[in-house]
Amino acid sequence: MSRVAKMPVTIPAGIDVSIKEDQITVKGSGGELKLAQHALVKIGSENGVLSFVPVDESREANAMSGTMRQLVNNMVVGVSKGFEKKLMLVGVGYRAQAQGNKLNLSVGFSHPVHFEMPAGITVATPAPTEIIIKGADRQSVGQIAAEIRAVRPPEPYKGKGVRYADEKIVIKETKKK
Repeated sequence: MSRVAKMPVTIPAGIDVSIKEDQITVKGSGGELKLAQHALVKIGSENGVLSFVPVDESREANAMSGTMRQLVNNMVVGVSKGFEKKLMLVGVGYRAQAQGNKLNLSVGFSHPVHFEMPAGITVATPAPTEIIIKGADRQSVGQIAAEIRAVRPPEPYKGKGVRYADEKIVIKETKKK
């Protein structure tokens, strides 16, 4: 059995988990998330603890039990605490401005770049060169952060561009004669 699937998921107070034959729903203060249940994984719930067991001894069932456990754990953490990604803008004149559920970027193009945030994702700009993306769905938060970074990824000579706050950019040495 998968080592990840052996660890049970404890459900904190205030979080409601409902398991149906085809769907898992997690509700909490951060919102509501749904996940389609996989046929190769059997989910058990007792005393606020979820356990994940593969249906048979196949390699696919073993792998999916660990995957389902981690996805459900991410849902529980997301609706209770939430997830966030921080992005930094490095470059002269690079700015970001959040207006409601929209993000406006000025990153050296002849036109501003606009991003519309999907439902459940919030964006904030505490400083003009800092972007914070928050939400309950870990995959959506990471995807939006990756799309914003892809507008102007950090270049290797001066390090200008949009980068994650914890990202280290290796600066190349310029060509010498």
